Amino acid sequence: MSGVTGGGRVLSLDTLVRVQRGLCTPAGSRRLPLPAGMTAPLGCDAVAAPAEFGPLVLPRLPRVGCVYADEAHWWWLVPSDSDYALEWPAPAQYTAGAVVPDAPAVPGLIHKPDGTLPYTPPIPLYLALCRVTGTTPTWSRPVSA
Repeated sequence: MSGVTGGGRVLSLDTLVRVQRGLCTPAGSRRLPLPAGMTAPLGCDAVAAPAEFGPLVLPRLPRVGCVYADEAHWWWLVPSDSDYALEWPAPAQYTAGAVVPDAPAVPGLIHKPDGTLPYTPPIPLYLALCRVTGTTPTWSRPVSA
C-alpha cells in the first residue's frame, strides 16, 4: 500500500454525524446559550415540549438541568445524541445542537441547576414526556412479526 502515511486521524461515524449536525442550523434559528460558569463536555441538544406540559414534567424528574421557556414551549438541555434509539413522543421535539427553530428571540432560562453541568438526564425526561403525553415508551411496545 504505497502512498499511505501514518499519523492521520481517523474519525468515527459518530464524530462525523455530530459534525454534520452542528453544520445544519436552519436560517432564523437560535441556539440555547449555556449560562455563565457551565460547561457541556458531552455537547448539547434540546428537547422541547408544549408549555402546558412543562409544569407536569418538571416534578417527575429526579434531576433537572437547564430549562428554558417561552410562551409556546419549554426546552430541556440534554447531552448530544440523546435521540439515539429513542423515538421522542409527539408533540415533543428533539433538536440537535440545542437549536430553537424559527424563534424571534432566545427563550428565557427558568431553571439553572447547581454545579457546572447543564443536562437533564434524557431517560427520565423521555419517560416523563411519555407519561404526560400518554405515549407508551418504544421499548415497551409490542413487536410485530
